[in-house]
Order: sequence, then structure tokens, then C-alpha cells
Amino acid sequence: MQDRHTNRMQYFREQEITTKKYIIPFIHEVMNIDENTSILEIGCGEGGNLVPFLLLGCRKIVGIDISKGKIENAKRYFSEFKNINHIKFINNDIHNINPNDIGQFDIIITRDVLEHIHNQERFMNFVKKFMKPNGKFFLGFPPWYNPFGGHQQMCENRLLSKVPFFHILPEPVYILILKVFGESEGKIRGLIETKQTGISIERFEKILKKENYKKDKRIFYFINPNYEVKFGLKPRKTWRFISSIPFIRNFFITTNYYLISMNKALPNQ
Repeated sequence: MQDRHTNRMQYFREQEITTKKYIIPFIHEVMNIDENTSILEIGCGEGGNLVPFLLLGCRKIVGIDISKGKIENAKRYFSEFKNINHIKFINNDIHNINPNDIGQFDIIITRDVLEHIHNQERFMNFVKKFMKPNGKFFLGFPPWYNPFGGHQQMCENRLLSKVPFFHILPEPVYILILKVFGESEGKIRGLIETKQTGISIERFEKILKKENYKKDKRIFYFINPNYEVKFGLKPRKTWRFISSIPFIRNFFITTNYYLISMNKALPNQ
């Protein structure tokens, strides 16, 4: 049986279910979503997160991903939708996209993407160009220090894929362990890149402040909502007293949901 990382249709359906059940209600508490709401997803993969927005009747939806294979999958998966003309997929790096070519959006989404981006400060600054003046930006990402923040669940060795926290070891030790357990060079490169780009809650919020974003809403989860469809586990928010302790909270939070917008105190950059 293929796991979810190689069975892309399974992953597509997981994204669709979690977005419909948890992410759209999270956004809807702050803003209405209807046919006139425009959506941009950065790092869309096969586009599973975009299905619920298409079914809600949104008439302008754009998904961007640097993986040619994932974009090809997305086009194939969406080919049977009746309103396929309302969605467009682009194979490119967002930094290569001219905002004049695709316009600005009411909602921008990055889910499980930020922790893979090099120079997150540059990214958060650049994305502003695609936001409407009253636009919202949804981000969901796992803090680096959480038990599986290194994405070691993707290890080829079954035992290693179930070992928590070892990704926070010094890089030489981490690499040695991966090699001893027989991980391929390609897998090791990918995991080390994730180690280099991993982000904490504190650093993320420091970037928000620097780039003049304001937090409209946030939730810290002890049990990731996506674990419901993956493992049958009911989502649970992190205890408030844990959530309030800087740094320590990163070890207990499996994902964060943030909805942010531009602070009107300064002009949009």
C-alpha cells in the first residue's frame, strides 16, 4: 500500500477534506467567502485545498507550485469539474510571477509550505503585492521544534519515521543517523533542507511585525486537524497556558493556523 506522500490522489483528498471542515470555517469567522472571493494558493501541490473554494462557486482561483509534476496532476484531477474555467494552475516560483499578470486576491493561502521556503522574510514581503487592500492571508505550518517538525515521517526507514524530535539534533549527528538507517542521498538532502528552513512561532511573528502584518486570528493545535482524516484523531487545541509560553510551546504544537492582513497604520508595500 502506498503511503500518502507517494499516493498523490490520497493526499489531494486529505487536503480537500481538512480545508472544507476546518480551514474555510476558520477564515469564515473573519470574512465572508462567496462567488466573488478570489483565491491564490502558493505551493498548491495538486490543488486539494482549492476544491472547497471551487465548490463554493469562487470564480477566480489560481494555484502556483514550483513542481511541474504536481501541477500536471492538478490539471488532471480538476479536469472533470464542471466549473474548471474558474481555476488556473501555474508551474513557477511565486517570486518569478508579476502581480500584473494574475492580479490581486481576497485570500492568499499557504498550507504546510512556509517551513520549506528559504528566506521567509523575503517571501512574506513579496506576497503583499498579490493581496487586495482588504485581503487576508491564511498560513498553516508546523513549528520546527514539534515532535515531527523535521518531516521525518517521510523517512524510508519505518522505525526512523516514527522517532520524534531527533531532527533537532546538530546537523552532523542528524546526517549520521539518517545514513546509518539507510536513507538515500536524495531523502537526506530533502530532510536537511527542511532542517535549514524550519521556522518557530516566535520567528514567524517577528517577521509579521517587521513586514507590517497584523494577526486577525490564530489557533495553535496540539493535534493537527489533518490528523483526523489521516489517523482518525480528533483535533485538539493546545492548552492555553502552554500556548502562552514562548519557545516551549513549539514542542507541543503540531500546527498553527494564522489569518493575517496588512496593518493599515502604514501603506501596503
